[in-house]
Amino acid sequence: MVNINSGKDLTLYGSFIKEIKELIYRHQYEAMKQVNTALIKLYWEIGGEIDRKQKEQGWGKSVVEVLAKELQKEFPGTQGFSSRNLWLMRSFYIEYSQEAILQPSGAELGSSSPPDLLVQIGWKKNIVIMEKCKDPLKREFYIKMTKRYGWTKDVLINNIENKAFEKYLTNQTNFDETVPEKYRHQAKLAVKDDYNFDFIEMGIQHSEAEMETGIVNNIRAFLLEMGGDFCFIGNQYHLDITDDDYYVDILLYHRRLRCLIAIDLKIGEFKPEFAGKMQFYLTALDETMRLPEENPSIGIIICKSKKRTRVEYTLKTANKPIGVATYSFYDNLPDEMRSLLPSPDEIAAIIRGIGSDDIEKNYIH
Repeated sequence: MVNINSGKDLTLYGSFIKEIKELIYRHQYEAMKQVNTALIKLYWEIGGEIDRKQKEQGWGKSVVEVLAKELQKEFPGTQGFSSRNLWLMRSFYIEYSQEAILQPSGAELGSSSPPDLLVQIGWKKNIVIMEKCKDPLKREFYIKMTKRYGWTKDVLINNIENKAFEKYLTNQTNFDETVPEKYRHQAKLAVKDDYNFDFIEMGIQHSEAEMETGIVNNIRAFLLEMGGDFCFIGNQYHLDITDDDYYVDILLYHRRLRCLIAIDLKIGEFKPEFAGKMQFYLTALDETMRLPEENPSIGIIICKSKKRTRVEYTLKTANKPIGVATYSFYDNLPDEMRSLLPSPDEIAAIIRGIGSDDIEKNYIH
């Protein structure tokens, strides 16, 4: 008998064992997808039946409570039949059976089957979108992007909370003309229209070098503000072109796009010549740094302000993928917050009283 646990036999059968494992994983994944598809269809039908019976019989909320208890007794240990989930099934059916934008061409509203897009993204992600987004177009956007890019539930929630839909509609890029269709939408999501640099804590009067230093000193906060898929490569990144020295303010890498991201920081208003400089940087990065398996580099010009028409006209003539954004931060409290502060004398009294029993009682209790 062959001892398959020996190192020799594992070497002999290693590739075969790996193939079988991959075969099992592939079929498990396919089986899981089928289960999820069947589950969403079941939930759709249950939601439809609850809605119809309530309309026909005039039943109130109690029918869902009774149904939940009976289903849990009939199917002990089976999750998904709580009263809350049954209400979600009903809402799921009502909300989406009347949204024509999700229905295939020629399909009737109120169909007995859910739209294919809903089936393809899973129950929990459908519920996140349904509860957090009320606008039909916004819902369609997140459903399609989740399907296209395989967003997890956490990634989906993060994108909704970070206003990915609004950002997608308002950001200014030339990606439609310069980025391959296969990752164009993801590229648009990678560029905001405005970045909040509150974490820098800098005065209104500042230089580009000071802003860059503030960003590098708070690099974690900066990467979170950029969007989460960015990795820091360096600042004042050196490009040696025909013995001339050039420096990219901040160089990042985007994991999902698999490309270099050049950041150019400007403390004033956007000017058309900024795009020419960025095109030069991107060409140099693609020629000297980009790996064969990576996508072309992308540039983001971040300015204090911009005229949208000027940006639009400039990007029309650019042949490299570039986005133009603005930044903002507060060096002081906004006026509406300032009015809530105590007077200078009251602040002084509070500071003097730090540690006293009266102050601790007033502010701790």
